[in-house]
Amino acid sequence: MKSIKSYIILPIHFILQMSNLALWGGLIFCFGLVRFIIPIKLISRALLKLMHFLYFTYSIFAVAMIKFFNKVNVEMRVDEALSKEKWYLIIANHISYLDIALLIRFCAEHTSPPKFFLKKELIWLPFVGIAAWALDMPFMRRYSQAFIEKHPHLKGKDIETTRQSCAKFIDSPTSVINFVEGTRFTPIKAQERKSPFAHLLRPKAGGIAFTLASMGEQFSNVLDVTIAYPENSGHPMMDMLSGEMSHIVIDVCVLPVSEEIIGDYFENPSFRENFQVWLNRLWESKDERMKEWMKGLKAQ
Repeated sequence: MKSIKSYIILPIHFILQMSNLALWGGLIFCFGLVRFIIPIKLISRALLKLMHFLYFTYSIFAVAMIKFFNKVNVEMRVDEALSKEKWYLIIANHISYLDIALLIRFCAEHTSPPKFFLKKELIWLPFVGIAAWALDMPFMRRYSQAFIEKHPHLKGKDIETTRQSCAKFIDSPTSVINFVEGTRFTPIKAQERKSPFAHLLRPKAGGIAFTLASMGEQFSNVLDVTIAYPENSGHPMMDMLSGEMSHIVIDVCVLPVSEEIIGDYFENPSFRENFQVWLNRLWESKDERMKEWMKGLKAQ
């Protein structure tokens, strides 16, 4: 049960976080609009660099406020040195909207500017959607097999969108982020989808397989990021806003981009099977690490 202090902190922290998002998101949109109206390459690059600065500034203030309102231990583990001048494919689990601010802040310190693969519906999310559009982030519309059968002319449309989006990243180092579970983890979703994992949903392989096929030679590494809130696994976002977040873990495994994970996922059954095995092994290892963190908490 939340304390009286938590109920006082919640509206203040929420308003400050939304104001921070509105300020930097609004500025990014304004500069993005100028970039769209004046499509001169030199100006476009300069504006994009400025927008990335604003993008990172948002995350710095957001995480600073989290630390101010919460007695939180942010535990970050990276097993190799990273560079802001390289391309990375970041694959991460997804628990809370808080994950997004944390990943942007991680990239601000360690990697090139991140671009998220977002659901098309998120373009209407206040401040977030317009800023993401301005930053050239790909908005994806996923079609079910049943929908494709009724509308065969749309087959491959989502893949073509991915191809066009990846082409925009060629000119400058970028970290492409994909929440490969497709949605946020909840115990109810895990049960409905018959997930074999304790703390994760099943990973979806098609999107990252296609991204690797399109940009594999540019990526220096795959970053397997595991995010966990060991002491606040129920409602991380509400706990954070209420000043009750106590422990955040961001664990980063740096993996090579080997030939075995670059191939034709959709037309080569053998490659598809091997790629799914590779991804599922990563998810098994990720789930085991999360179990250990939970065990450590119970042992205290």
